[in-house]
Amino acid sequence: MEKIAFLGLGHMGEPMARQLWTAEHALTVWNRSRAKAAAFAAESAGVTVAATPAEAVRDADVVITMLAGPDAVREVADAIVPVLRPGAYWVEMSTVGPEVVEELAGRVPDGVTLVDAPVMGSTDKAAAGRLGILAGGDAAGVEHVLAHFGPVTRTGALGSGAALKLVVNTAVIGGVALVAEAMRLADALGLDEGTARDALAAGPLGGAVARAFAADVHFGSDLAVKDVSLATGATQLPVMEAVLTHFRAAAADPDVVHEDIARAVTHIRTTRTTRTTRTHTGSDS
Repeated sequence: MEKIAFLGLGHMGEPMARQLWTAEHALTVWNRSRAKAAAFAAESAGVTVAATPAEAVRDADVVITMLAGPDAVREVADAIVPVLRPGAYWVEMSTVGPEVVEELAGRVPDGVTLVDAPVMGSTDKAAAGRLGILAGGDAAGVEHVLAHFGPVTRTGALGSGAALKLVVNTAVIGGVALVAEAMRLADALGLDEGTARDALAAGPLGGAVARAFAADVHFGSDLAVKDVSLATGATQLPVMEAVLTHFRAAAADPDVVHEDIARAVTHIRTTRTTRTTRTHTGSDS
């Protein structure tokens, strides 16, 4: 039986690791907070808890990392790269962007296959095994493992999964911010909230409306800031720069930062900002 090491039991990682346990894989887990890993193992007979990332991956056939962002991935990479065994697969599933994947590719030892496979969907889909997996690189040897998380889409060369994830998240987060501003306008015009929301949901922004008001998934403002920062760092995106301003303000609010994105939408709707007005000079002709 393949030995799988799963590193990162956060809001997404824990339900994903549980899918592997349900499928009866030999599973070792590591989490920065050992108590969380111990609690997971206590509910999942047969799971091994590793004290360090290196201990988790030393004998693993497949290593999966699902971490908060680039800095966390680099820190874990420092620990695991020296002990990854020849023939192993390292599947990087965090949202970190293609530049970080390229950086990792330059560090993996000979005989280790790196795959980038970020996911589409949030905690609800992770728990149901219905995430969308965007797999870049030579994923053939681990596609059967990734399929436990949901349908796998092969995106192309290494790094293409991470790149496509940025594109998808940019559209989703931008759409959520637009919904929030549309609702702010509805509030300013005195419209009934339910009526405005239903009208938006019936239009082309319907999917973004559902995400903007979702209360049963976790995607905090801090994650939105991280993802949009990666996107705006890759190319000029003036609209998303404005969106980033919204989510940075929400992330700075201690009541919002670790909450669902619906709380960020409320912050955008209700926080007053300074509006710049143009002064008209000259005469019409």
